[in-house]
Amino acid sequence: MTIGNRIQTPEFSSGTIRVGGQAPPLVIAGPDSLESLDLALTIARHLADLADRLDITAVFKGSYYKANRSSHESYRGPGLREGLSILEAVRSETGLAVTSDVHDPEEAIVAGEILDLIQIPALLCRQNDLLQAAAKTGKMVNIKKGQFLSPFEIKGRVAAATGPETPGVLITERGTFFGYGEIVNDIRSVPRIRAQGVPLIFDVSHSVQRPAALGNRSGGDAELIPHVARAAAGAGSDGYFFEVHPEPENALCDGPSSLQLNHLEPLIEDLVAIDRVSRSMAAPRDAKDS
Repeated sequence: MTIGNRIQTPEFSSGTIRVGGQAPPLVIAGPDSLESLDLALTIARHLADLADRLDITAVFKGSYYKANRSSHESYRGPGLREGLSILEAVRSETGLAVTSDVHDPEEAIVAGEILDLIQIPALLCRQNDLLQAAAKTGKMVNIKKGQFLSPFEIKGRVAAATGPETPGVLITERGTFFGYGEIVNDIRSVPRIRAQGVPLIFDVSHSVQRPAALGNRSGGDAELIPHVARAAAGAGSDGYFFEVHPEPENALCDGPSSLQLNHLEPLIEDLVAIDRVSRSMAAPRDAKDS
């Protein structure tokens, strides 16, 4: 590639989801864990309104069950059945595509009946049976890159999650463990992963998380979210992952790394503007290093 130019990734589409290539930025946003239908609809309606007015594609996220928590006593979500019911109601009410984590092959089959985008948790990204089950759902798959993987190890993960009916596989960059209690994002991961022909989603919220920093729960530096997000946009990210909440201080899970809901619009406006500049520097996909 020519130094400084943005790499073109393939464009994938499935239902209302478009990502990569010439598609507008994809914004995946919602609470860390589903708390109630009312809260989910409040956030989803806000997100749907932004998608109508801004140049983005939006997907509502919310975990129905969190298997990986700092403490076994932490809030884990409403469970599979109730959670999928909430997500189905969100899609019916707002028209947004919906996504959530899946944790084992059997669960992927059940959740795949409802979800529009199957999300693989970072700590499970090397579970090949899970990735292959996700591929068989016929839905687009979003793999959270484990905090222990380098950008150069994602090819095998993408291959495992790709089946004959898979519309596309995305990689979400969410940082790398650095010492104790810190996650650090090497912005070089964005072009390095995209250069492998994979659309890249940048998980802004988990990039500012401090795992288990508060003893029985994770802390975070939510004030850094805008800075990290703008850097990711400048590096050429195809989309962004945010945990948002109307009252982060009262969120049942991951409030310290959640963006306040009314701060989402001005930040997305910034990201769309930076994205336009980044796209204007795009290089042909078959260009050679010089």
